[in-house]
Amino acid sequence: MQKEIPGEERFKVRRLEISDKSKGFIELLQQLSVCDSVPEEEFRTRFEELKSHGDDHVICVIEDDQSGKIIATGSVFVEKKFLRNCAKVGHIEDVVVDSSARGLKLGQKIVSSLTDHARCVGCYKVILDCSVDNIGFYEKCGFKQKEIQMARYFDQ
Repeated sequence: MQKEIPGEERFKVRRLEISDKSKGFIELLQQLSVCDSVPEEEFRTRFEELKSHGDDHVICVIEDDQSGKIIATGSVFVEKKFLRNCAKVGHIEDVVVDSSARGLKLGQKIVSSLTDHARCVGCYKVILDCSVDNIGFYEKCGFKQKEIQMARYFDQ
């Protein structure tokens, strides 16, 4: 049986809402990577665009119901393939927990929710990229190191 996390009832995973911008969503992403402030209208446009993908692109958050701040997030998008009889693969991205809330297993809660979503929409696997420093965390979430990631960046 899983150990009860103190205050677990105050940390529920839910989908991103338009109002989450004012609850520190962008500032949370800034703890993960380069993320400039996003003007209201641009946020709304991107939110609506992603929302239009339905279950094929889901951003989950955890809001601390005491502070009203978004303290954890992650996303999963579904790639539809021709391989494996037109199979689907889930890609987990942008997992971050606020520095003040680390150690509460919120990252595991987000990853578990995203993984469950991928399974429920018919993905045969879910994959992600991470830094060497995060391998241990993702192994605790049930992932195994496989293959090698490569990237090519473009000038913006």
